Amino acid sequence: MTCAHRTRPFGSVLKVSYGGRSIQCRVNDRGPFIRGRIVDLSVPAARALGMMSAGVVRVSVE
Repeated sequence: MTCAHRTRPFGSVLKVSYGGRSIQCRVNDRGPFIRGRIVDLSVPAARALGMMSAGVVRVSVE
């Protein structure tokens, strides 16, 4: 699973948690470029966290 982050190095692995679920995703892109957002998840990553229908949500990133 992959994600976009503004500052983390490409290839870094982030632990992203939402709604009692956690995944690991590899940074392969830059973004998001919208104030207040810290990570963009790929569709498989969002699906694994159960947030596909929610759209923008508050997650924890380690």
